[in-house]
Amino acid sequence: MIRFNATIALGAFQLDAAFEGDAGVVALFGRSGAGKSVTIALIAGLLRPDRGTIVVDGRVLVDTEKSIFVPKHMRRIGVVYQDARLFPHLTVRQNLMFGRWFAGKAEQEVDFGAVVETLGIGHLLSRRPGRLSGGERQRVAIGRALLSSPRLLLMDEPLAALDDARKREVLSLIERLRDAFKVPIVYVSHAVDEVARLASRVVVLDGGRVVAIGPVDEVFGPSKVHAGEDRFGRSSVLTGRIAGMRGRYGLTEIEHPSGAIWLAGPAGPVGREVHIVVRATDVTLAITRPQDISVRTILAGTVGGIETDNGPLAAVTVDLKGHGHLVAMATRMAVDELALTRGTPVFALIKTVALDERSMSPSGAGAGGARDNGKRG
Repeated sequence: MIRFNATIALGAFQLDAAFEGDAGVVALFGRSGAGKSVTIALIAGLLRPDRGTIVVDGRVLVDTEKSIFVPKHMRRIGVVYQDARLFPHLTVRQNLMFGRWFAGKAEQEVDFGAVVETLGIGHLLSRRPGRLSGGERQRVAIGRALLSSPRLLLMDEPLAALDDARKREVLSLIERLRDAFKVPIVYVSHAVDEVARLASRVVVLDGGRVVAIGPVDEVFGPSKVHAGEDRFGRSSVLTGRIAGMRGRYGLTEIEHPSGAIWLAGPAGPVGREVHIVVRATDVTLAITRPQDISVRTILAGTVGGIETDNGPLAAVTVDLKGHGHLVAMATRMAVDELALTRGTPVFALIKTVALDERSMSPSGAGAGGARDNGKRG
């Protein structure tokens, strides 16, 4: 899908990054100023690198050694920003047709009706952008980008300006686009829940450099990914498979090699793989398995690392049995009293009420998941 290896200096900031991605969604993750938007601009052709190569779908867009630089209007790349950037004087239909016109007749591979139906914007076609909600504007912006029949879709913080309800709405939409149209996406965000829900591969940028790259559940967890963030910004992502739903209590069981993860409400059909975002402040550690407590999720693992500074807190990375990592925030006093060191066996406890079921994909929610397996919850 994409091969990126480029360097550019912009004043005091320098980007020097390299990564590759296949089909699906590749997420560029990092704090503000990490270099995410600069990377997007280089791929789109809005900036010219000082050195490097950029290849999309087998086509060389940039090769500085060979003096290749394909102009932005010839790259067949769609871009969606956090502000929809629709033409205010045009109707929704006209904005969408602008994307169609931009593709050229010979390259109009995406069907107009299919896009309108998938986005659910048929009733908006005669309206102008000023009469649309924020979520509706983003739907139209995505449609316009799709109708350019892009080889790649770039999404630069597309949910940043939306409230929580509209974010979930557009997230569901992006999932449908990913699955229905098979257009590769490079998705820029600093929100773990967005990345966990959409991406198959994550590239973590910090200070213009790639500091981690890999599957979602492998990248999120080790403390180095979030180094320097406050404790409320630390999160991990676990990957599990839906085992079934305890219908009487409205709980869904997620299978993980380290133990069962319990989620409030339906999460989808049995057997489906899901990502669960866990905040580090919601994880408690124990060196023996607790008994007779209200916490449902108890996961076995070993201490993989401990990050401390001069303050009272420590970030403890737990390598879970089977696969995955969790970061737990604890006091340095607790770390000392529990005698935690690298390799110490521990149990990670997570309250079900701390896990946000709304961050899970709603597609197929509840289907096939109504069995009660009789296990103790």
